[in-house]
Amino acid sequence: MARSVDVVIVTYNRYELTASCLRHLQQQTIEHRVIVVDNGSTDDTRERLRAEWPEVSLEYFEENHGFPEACNRGVAAGSGEVVVPMNNDVVCRPDFLEQLIAPLEDPAVGSTASLLLQPGGELIDSVGMTVDVTLAGYPRLHGLRVTHAGDTCPVLTGPMATAGAYRRAAWEQVEGLDETIFAYTEDLDMTLRIRSAGWGSVAAVDAVGVHLGSATHGHRSARQRRHAGFGRGYMLRRYGLLRESAALRALSTEAIVVLGDLVISRDLAALRGRLAGWSAGRGCPRHPRPPASALDDHISFRDSLALRRGVYARRAA
Repeated sequence: MARSVDVVIVTYNRYELTASCLRHLQQQTIEHRVIVVDNGSTDDTRERLRAEWPEVSLEYFEENHGFPEACNRGVAAGSGEVVVPMNNDVVCRPDFLEQLIAPLEDPAVGSTASLLLQPGGELIDSVGMTVDVTLAGYPRLHGLRVTHAGDTCPVLTGPMATAGAYRRAAWEQVEGLDETIFAYTEDLDMTLRIRSAGWGSVAAVDAVGVHLGSATHGHRSARQRRHAGFGRGYMLRRYGLLRESAALRALSTEAIVVLGDLVISRDLAALRGRLAGWSAGRGCPRHPRPPASALDDHISFRDSLALRRGVYARRAA
């Protein structure tokens, strides 16, 4: 059964990335609608999109409102049964969308995760995300060779918003991305809420794209680390993680990460972000813990520290 598909791309400057992404979407084997949300670009991105891509639906903000609000706006502008958020720094194969939405024929599946490769096509960037018992999320299978794409361990929790598919009914049931978060961890939070609502998730490893990575915020910039820290602090409070049995592990992990970041980066961006996120969660209703089947309890404390550093290959060399 054919399903209507809305692809939502949030862009901020870097028109060349968006144009490349759109050219690859033009080659897709199924019909779809593309909605681009210009999130306050300061260059000529908006004007060039209007002039060079008239078939694309364009939404925009005059200032940067953060990824969740921009993405939610793009989703709200569409009506497709399937929503596919896609970073503008992703290039995909012609059958990407067709393969990505195929598992949604199962009515119990609420989302699907694509196979994203690192530039060069030999190493995996992610096959969705996996989540440990402290509700910390990691790009699943990151850094492994592409031959590991079909591995069932670690547990798939859900897709990353870099390029995943969501059944609109599931997206709308949980009211989309949490706009309190400016960037980073917003897809993890929504995935946990979707799994808590009873929806399943499947890896669509034949839906293949290449993720250029960190094209907007810059690798390990203070801004990036502050936003990531905010999301983590916010989630710690929203999910009541410091009141559960994994509280000591969660606190120990965050302390090590913050101290390590201080040593490496010589600033307190990671700590300040976490404190701001914790404060933002004050008074908010607590989210339910997702089902055990959505988490990987085999990720040990030591593993989680390695995963925070992006060291994954030792788990499945």
